[in-house]
Amino acid sequence: MTERPGIPARELSDEELERQGVHAHATRHWVFLHGTAEQFRTHTERMLELEQEYLRRHPQRTWQGSGGDAVAPSRDDRIRDLVQTFSRAMTALLDEEPATADGNGVPRRDPAEAQAALLQHFAAAPDGRLHKLEAHQIARQLSPDSHLVARLYRQDPPLLAAERDMRVLTDAGRDWLARHPAPA
Repeated sequence: MTERPGIPARELSDEELERQGVHAHATRHWVFLHGTAEQFRTHTERMLELEQEYLRRHPQRTWQGSGGDAVAPSRDDRIRDLVQTFSRAMTALLDEEPATADGNGVPRRDPAEAQAALLQHFAAAPDGRLHKLEAHQIARQLSPDSHLVARLYRQDPPLLAAERDMRVLTDAGRDWLARHPAPA
């Protein structure tokens, strides 16, 4: 059965709800460590949606329902929990450094600078080749733009080419880099 994350949790069968919930919990660690901020936010929202629906359908199977005469949390209790979760997330966001700086207070690069710096990493790599995961990790360090790498091999002419799990600097990429060197 294929995963259908776009379907509202209320519309999933019990089997799909449980399977997607197990999958969400199994992938949580990876998304937390390696996912983009958008992936983490989307994953969190979906996992909470699946958990709330599971709790609504099967309160007796969770710790919240243990102890005998379990009933699903009331609508008001569920709203209160979601508002508290939202409030904690907003407080954490407000405590973060401004978007113009990284965690050390260093201003973020502009997009052209980030692109040049990323292409410079490719130019310095053997045969201008980097594994796709390494390329995306470098891109995350250079820019908050999660599409930085993808744009480089989708533009015309492509500055990077995809060869299986490797990303390769093209001749057009070398030419672009010669005209736009990365700042020191």
